[in-house]
Amino acid sequence: MSKSPAKLHPPFRAEHVGSLIRPRPLFDKRCELEEGKCTVEDLKEVENDAVKHVVELQRSLGIRSITDGEVKKASFYDGVFEKLDGMVFMPERPIHEFKRYLPHIALLYAAGKPSDATFYCNGKIRRTKPFYVEEFKAIKRVVPPEEVKNIKINMCPPSWWHHRHGSDLAYDRNVYSNDDEFFDDLGAAYRAEFAELYELGCRNIQLDDPTFAFFCYEPTLSGMREAGVDPEKLLDTYIRSINVCTKDRPTDLRIGLHMCRGNYKGLHFCEGGYDAIAEKVFTGLDVDTLYLEFDDERSGSFDPLKFVPLNKMVVLGLVTSKNPKLENIEDLKRRVDEAATAMSSGDSIRSKEVALNQLCLSPQCGFASVWQGNPVTEEDEKKKLALIVETAKQIWGSDSD
Repeated sequence: MSKSPAKLHPPFRAEHVGSLIRPRPLFDKRCELEEGKCTVEDLKEVENDAVKHVVELQRSLGIRSITDGEVKKASFYDGVFEKLDGMVFMPERPIHEFKRYLPHIALLYAAGKPSDATFYCNGKIRRTKPFYVEEFKAIKRVVPPEEVKNIKINMCPPSWWHHRHGSDLAYDRNVYSNDDEFFDDLGAAYRAEFAELYELGCRNIQLDDPTFAFFCYEPTLSGMREAGVDPEKLLDTYIRSINVCTKDRPTDLRIGLHMCRGNYKGLHFCEGGYDAIAEKVFTGLDVDTLYLEFDDERSGSFDPLKFVPLNKMVVLGLVTSKNPKLENIEDLKRRVDEAATAMSSGDSIRSKEVALNQLCLSPQCGFASVWQGNPVTEEDEKKKLALIVETAKQIWGSDSD
């Protein structure tokens, strides 16, 4: 465990994870796109209006970490791999080339789907065009200059397509002979993106990573072993994949990682607490902030928090984004207290007060990881975000760092 909090970058006490319900005009236009009644170009003006809308929504509620709600994406993982040289889109890859031990892939098998869309690496990976530079500029245009430093950009993890196909089918072996070579070039592309965003004023980036939660889910682990995959070795690979992206970053660039258990129209894909991975992942990841889901019984206990180093913040996802039921503020305060207690247990160098200072509050996941959203309305979303802000104020005295 780290002994020094020197690199601690506290995020705002009240956060939201990233994606927000699409405003109705954008939702309707997306429906038109799906029906072939408009083009992607037709979306742009509606998307820009939606960015203004969700930015004002966040600011009006007191959320100081501002995103564009990912409203310009169809899904949370859009915007990276389709822009990389060396990655090719495959609209119909045979289903037998997907790893059946993954719960979301198992559903495709069960549904009898013969194929699914994916990406494949058939050449050297290079970043020749930006991922989210234009998205950052769009948010920057609609916030006051003094708030530019509060803008947060969300992006999918480097392992997103790799995990679907594994080390044997994710890339051409004539291009990369092993995972390290593949992720080294992918990491260089991410670092170049981080650097360009930083030059524009970005100081907060969040990687939304569902892959780590699979290593907490026993059916997936047993499926890996049956398929001849070593879960511990693959876990090490995915930790390294993050670290090659985040290395050598500026000291004032905050990188967070959200460990998601799946969020598709309000549905999750896996269960299990962080116990199985906590020590290795919490200490081994070179990130400043861990966004962790603790919204219901499938999330496990707070006990794994004792492995969080002193130089990392934890954003507790205690408010569910999957249904409209509004949480109780006293329950939230009690659970934050329980988390601080667990975080300081068995650790003589961290008091409960220190632990509490390492905690923040958020929804467990975004409200719309895909454009169709979760079974909540914008009004439900606003009530939950307002509750988070008020709870943070009552616990820490402020929603800011």
